Amino acid sequence: MGNSKVFADFHNTDAQGRLRLNCAGTIADLAKQKIQLQNDRCLTLYSEDLEVDGVVQYSRKRRYHDSRK
Repeated sequence: MGNSKVFADFHNTDAQGRLRLNCAGTIADLAKQKIQLQNDRCLTLYSEDLEVDGVVQYSRKRRYHDSRK
């Protein structure tokens, strides 16, 4: 079985280039698929024209999950 596929806004990154997983489309996909974000969880992140695999990390400083590509 492959990674769960979740929408991501590839323009919503932090200074290190990690995707913030806090946009409305991401939250909707996570809720619809009943996905709970956890460190080191692999996800396939997509937008209209791009798809990449990423690994979830929680940012304690910023208090949200992000993904390194």
